[in-house]
Amino acid sequence: MSSGGACAQALFGRCRGDEPRAAEMGPRRLLLRYFPPGIILEYVEDGELKTRSIDLLDLSPQTDVIALVEEIQKEEPLITASCKEHVIRLVQRLQEKLGEQEDHKFYLSKVLKAHILPLTNVAFNKSGSRFITGSYDRTCKVWDTASGEELHTLEGHKNVVYAIAFNNPYGDKIATGSFDKTCKLWSTETGKCYHTFRGHAAEIVCLSFNLQSTLVATGSMDTTAKLWDIEKGEEVFTLRGHSAEIVALSFNTTGDRIITGSFDCTVGVWDVATGRKLHILIGHRGEISSAQFNWDCSLIVTGSMDKTCMLWNALSGAHIATLTGHSDEIMDVCFDYAGQRIATASADGSGRVYNAETKECIAKLEGHGGEISKICFNPKGNRILTASSDKTARLWDAATGHCLQILEGHTDEIFSCAFNYKGNIIITGSKDNTCRVWH
Repeated sequence: MSSGGACAQALFGRCRGDEPRAAEMGPRRLLLRYFPPGIILEYVEDGELKTRSIDLLDLSPQTDVIALVEEIQKEEPLITASCKEHVIRLVQRLQEKLGEQEDHKFYLSKVLKAHILPLTNVAFNKSGSRFITGSYDRTCKVWDTASGEELHTLEGHKNVVYAIAFNNPYGDKIATGSFDKTCKLWSTETGKCYHTFRGHAAEIVCLSFNLQSTLVATGSMDTTAKLWDIEKGEEVFTLRGHSAEIVALSFNTTGDRIITGSFDCTVGVWDVATGRKLHILIGHRGEISSAQFNWDCSLIVTGSMDKTCMLWNALSGAHIATLTGHSDEIMDVCFDYAGQRIATASADGSGRVYNAETKECIAKLEGHGGEISKICFNPKGNRILTASSDKTARLWDAATGHCLQILEGHTDEIFSCAFNYKGNIIITGSKDNTCRVWH
């Protein structure tokens, strides 16, 4: 069962089932998800409202929509004859969205002198209406993106607030991980602290919510990761097995697996339901800097200080490919939403884009004057954003590697950058103690 229900971008009318099985399950309505392209089915089974998603990751403006919907009908009993026209219209909407030409130029909207000490991280909620900043001043602040107003200061940590996250797609909770060895869970709306998670023996340096917003995972310098129950405020499992600090954490979209990347040069793949280690991905010769699943949970990408990026089969743990070409450490790696491209950022000052299927380098992002610490795709997957120690962020064409725009103005290195879900707002966080919002 995919987790797409809450990712829906737009709602549409009910779809009545006319087959016994579908009627029994009670299809309620269809929801459209733009990024990555898909349709969410809401239905009732045994009196309970459930969702199922049909991912359309290969959809393109050239796809034969009627043939595609007929294929979907064969696989999915909820898509009945009476729904067919409706589904065709929805897929056409997705197709139009993919085909839209955009030439969005970003302009500086706000400069926020956010904290009295340097920032550690910045993050958007899904829509981009709110963002959060973590700092060495031991606080996390919640901001209104449109007005630049500070909504809350989340106080209570006794040391640096290093790792921060919203529980996207919902965005009603915030997690903060600190050098004080604790993680705190907060209300976005009120700024109230729900829980303080204690148990790590050293600094927390990374954290992540699952997409279902039932768990938060923390990674620590104590070589362990922990899974915490958001509702109960309790530890669920401790993931042990690494021999050095854990610096990267990532759940897959279905929420049944989590990966941990460590300075011991390995990545652990864990079963979330049992806390059991399923695989150890061994092959890198340097510390892991970044690790991520693709959207359909079939692949894992890892970046390392050994200057390479590796691709792995997420189910078997088998090594698929080593992506080379950088002349210095890889600082960050990511998939686009559809899992078709991989982007890498390196201390050599360049980025690279690889085709996940052919493993070929399809574009080089060259122009920064210093190391690139962060790289991300916009939700549509046609733009890439990079943050660099040269005090600039850059926007690139993902297909050609052409630099479209340089975001200038910070007076020190930029360590963090992000798009909102629509891809029309950018945030950059710098060692100059400010973050900038670009529209």
